[in-house]
Amino acid sequence: MPYLRNCWYVIAWDDEVPAEGSLRRRVLNEDILLVRDKGGAVHALRNRCPHRFAPLHLGKRDGDTITCAYHGLRFGLDGGCLHNPHGDGTIPAGARVQSYPLALKHMLLWIWMGDPDRADPAEIPDLVGLDPDRYAINRGYMHTPANYELMTDNILDLGHIEFLHEGLLGSEAVRRGETEVRQNGKTVISNRLVRNEILPPALDALFESGGQPVDRWLDVLWTAPANMQLTVGVTPAGSPERVGRETPGVHLMTPETKTTTHYFWSNARDFRRDDAELHAALEQGLRYAFEHQDKPMIEAVAQSMDGEDFWDLRPAILACDAGAIRARRVLRKMISDEQAAS
Repeated sequence: MPYLRNCWYVIAWDDEVPAEGSLRRRVLNEDILLVRDKGGAVHALRNRCPHRFAPLHLGKRDGDTITCAYHGLRFGLDGGCLHNPHGDGTIPAGARVQSYPLALKHMLLWIWMGDPDRADPAEIPDLVGLDPDRYAINRGYMHTPANYELMTDNILDLGHIEFLHEGLLGSEAVRRGETEVRQNGKTVISNRLVRNEILPPALDALFESGGQPVDRWLDVLWTAPANMQLTVGVTPAGSPERVGRETPGVHLMTPETKTTTHYFWSNARDFRRDDAELHAALEQGLRYAFEHQDKPMIEAVAQSMDGEDFWDLRPAILACDAGAIRARRVLRKMISDEQAAS
């Protein structure tokens, strides 16, 4: 399966990598070892010794070096070989572990899987809601046995929340929402404005709507390969559009393989920040929606597709699919252009 390679992918929340420890994670079907050095910086290495290809995570960590458990080659965290215990100790030219550009932004570690000379941290998307000094943040990670584009479809098509998340995140009013899909360069924007809605109890409690009608907006901004900012806001019905309380969130999908995905999510608020009971309730509700409603359905969809290509199955296209279809086409064109240039 072709992937877009010259771009940044989220590989982990920064705090997933322990102090002077490591975390193993597969990205684009490549086994990556994240290693935190004594100074606190994280390095990304291919989890494979260049000699006999033994996994480096099985080796011995000594300060800012890793010694392969198979034949004792010692490597620095930049991938360079520092010691060969065999023969006269000459270090072969090929004795270097592949390393990857890595950047820390928005509490997240981003990895560049393409040409390292093209890795520019300025290209990491600017995301709202991941500043702990301003927001109370619920966040998490979910591994999902489905292709990452199916996960993207799920966020760009929020028409499903009336049905899959009935009584929790969605209501009957969602289907009457005013939708807008547009493209700005390689960015896809998919917005939905639901007027005169009685929110489900959990959202009514969050936004303190008092059971009164509200206008709710659910706005998604997609950037390649699968990074989405989802902003949900509420204002009393009939008030000026998109002026009210908002909860900015992110939904970031990274392919592990063609059939499995790393899913990083967050939901933030700059109101009721110190409400511990609300924070715990949001944590429970969000995890339930993602892990017990979205995940089983998307996994079932993947199984139903039985390995066939999305377009080869000739899917019926509904009005609510406009954003997801646009993103799929933009991504396909970017991958095609990248391969043609290589």
